[in-house]
Amino acid sequence: QVQLAESGGGLVQPGDSLRLSCAASGRTFSGYVMGWFRQAPGKEREFVAAIDRSGGNSFYADSVKGRFTVSRDNAKSTVYLQMNSLKAEDTAVYYCGADRLRSRPSRLTNEYDYWGKGTQVTVSS
Repeated sequence: QVQLAESGGGLVQPGDSLRLSCAASGRTFSGYVMGWFRQAPGKEREFVAAIDRSGGNSFYADSVKGRFTVSRDNAKSTVYLQMNSLKAEDTAVYYCGADRLRSRPSRLTNEYDYWGKGTQVTVSS
């Protein structure tokens, strides 16, 4: 089992940047595919980005491609989400998830076994 804790959210203006972190504790971090998801009020949780166990393969939702970058540091048991050129529509609670079974990153929420409690990102002028 792994415990996840997101941090780094906040209130920013359109065009600003934020870096989210998700720190893991428990089982060996490098054994998990990691994903970032977000959930806006009244909407379902949606995929943002995912990265494989080594950090060599990642992919993104079309809505964030070119603006967001996911990375991981297995030595620090942490996955990051660098968010640039933020837009109002990026406002949501951001969650990280850990997939213990698959070796390839996935966009499917139900393939992630563990979740953090989320961090709020608000983009507003």
